[in-house]
Amino acid sequence: MSTKTNYTKLLQQVKKFVLSYYKAHSNPKFTYHNIDHTNDVVSAAKKIADHYQLDDSDYFAVLVAAWFHDIAYYAGAENHEAKGAVIATDFLKGFDLDDELLQHITSCILATKLPQKPTDILQSIICDADLFHLGTDDFQRKTKSLRKEFNTIHGTDISKDDWRKKTIQLMEEHEYHTDYCRLLLNETKQNNLSDLERKVNDTLDVEESMPFAEAQDDTRIFKNGKNTQELSKGVETMFRLTSSNHQRLSNMADSKAHIMISVNAIIISLLLSLLLRNMTTHHNQIIPAILLLTVNLVTIVFAILATRPNISQGTFTQQDIDDRNVNLLFFGNFYKMDFDAYRHGMITLINDNEFLYGSLIKDVYAQGIVLGRKYRLLRASYNVFMFGLVISVIAFVISSLIK
Repeated sequence: MSTKTNYTKLLQQVKKFVLSYYKAHSNPKFTYHNIDHTNDVVSAAKKIADHYQLDDSDYFAVLVAAWFHDIAYYAGAENHEAKGAVIATDFLKGFDLDDELLQHITSCILATKLPQKPTDILQSIICDADLFHLGTDDFQRKTKSLRKEFNTIHGTDISKDDWRKKTIQLMEEHEYHTDYCRLLLNETKQNNLSDLERKVNDTLDVEESMPFAEAQDDTRIFKNGKNTQELSKGVETMFRLTSSNHQRLSNMADSKAHIMISVNAIIISLLLSLLLRNMTTHHNQIIPAILLLTVNLVTIVFAILATRPNISQGTFTQQDIDDRNVNLLFFGNFYKMDFDAYRHGMITLINDNEFLYGSLIKDVYAQGIVLGRKYRLLRASYNVFMFGLVISVIAFVISSLIK
């Protein structure tokens, strides 16, 4: 079970099994933990997994965990994750899956147990997918469905206000574990939390502690400070996620360049050995062979240029610090400096938000420039190889027909 096609077919069987399982155990009491919730979690898991470009087996593990994570909830909320993991394992035993993959699936399902404590990227993805709705516009509808389900199953009548307080506690203790979800969902999650807090505060008599007007002013100040903090976190997350994406794209470009270098180096070595050995008997093939050698050589040159590092002068001056005209976050600007000068510059950077964010902007921009150059050269390498290979093959065919 190693190909993407096989994983895709098996995922279809997993989906079919889970849908039929929910249908067989359908219960109108479960207004939240039902097939709709599972479908939403699977959809969110796909979105997050696609962003992180997981390989086939990891992608399969995350989606299977998403399908099975709440399948045993009908039997009771307590330890339903462990029961779901058992059901998943029993179903998958009939397929040729290795033990490591089965362990990943089990660990992902168990990781969704509250409070969530994922230990790797796969568990983080499924945990964020499970509580994806906290940061969406669909939050209000889903929390109402969950309250209705809770009251029905437990035979209670928890008030809206008490439910809001419990939900506020959950949201304050919760945090998304992937950079992708933090950047995508934190702002809406904070808005949802603020809306709950506002509704709870509307039921309190603030006049007992301070005049109403003063209470309004203090509430505004508190919320503005909180929004400022969230904005700062959002900006930091944006920079971290952007830098991570740039690094991932750079690694992909280097990998593609290495492939081109290896393939063409092998072709060159084979051509040279065959050409020198059979030059007299196949003299009509010399021109096509030289043409192909040229194509291989030019392809390698472009691939090497795409991966060849550029380095700066490695120094900066106090004037650069005073003018905020140096990016101390890039090693190429300080690797020749002594530590005291660098430490002084970094302290200045840390204590000046404008300087700090300006350096982050420069760093992201510089990464983009490097990436653009890499991919232009890499594209040129692929184009030369593709078109040159076609032309060389045609030349070989023509030379053979002429002979």
